[in-house]
Amino acid sequence: MILWHLGATLLAVRYVYRDPRMDLRWIALGALLPDLIDKPIGSLFFHDTFGTHRLVAHAIVFPVVALFVVLAATRRRGRRKPAVAVVIGSLFHLVLDGAWADPEAFWWPLLGWEFPRRADSALLPLLGNMLSDPLVWAGEIAGAVYLLYLWRRYLSDAGELRHFLRRGTIPMPEH
Repeated sequence: MILWHLGATLLAVRYVYRDPRMDLRWIALGALLPDLIDKPIGSLFFHDTFGTHRLVAHAIVFPVVALFVVLAATRRRGRRKPAVAVVIGSLFHLVLDGAWADPEAFWWPLLGWEFPRRADSALLPLLGNMLSDPLVWAGEIAGAVYLLYLWRRYLSDAGELRHFLRRGTIPMPEH
């Protein structure tokens, strides 16, 4: 669910944080990061080993440890803001996935070291389920609608698009 995670995360971040200087490119990366990590590992490369597409990056320990690493490894200015933005995007990913509904994966390793196996997590069954699930389609459409709104409202002009690609910012909506 790419468009769902991108659109809903950007919507939530823009209205929760209301920071016109926040680099939305890093938020978008964080919004996709848990799937970019776990889906190839769990569904493609090591499905026989893990049997699930929700691994460490879908556990709450992932953004918590990532935040501690970012805070320890960066200074207040410079690289900290983009790295924190990635962590924020990852947290929103977990919320939008309803990750807590799978407690063994969400609370890993607190409830045990094994990830719960899922029969539908191999690559082809996973894709088939995603393509046939109306909730997935509804989420993708909702995400696409918000992304299209952002495009039409803030990025349709070539200068605005160049500014976004260089800085990652778009104007905040008025109250």
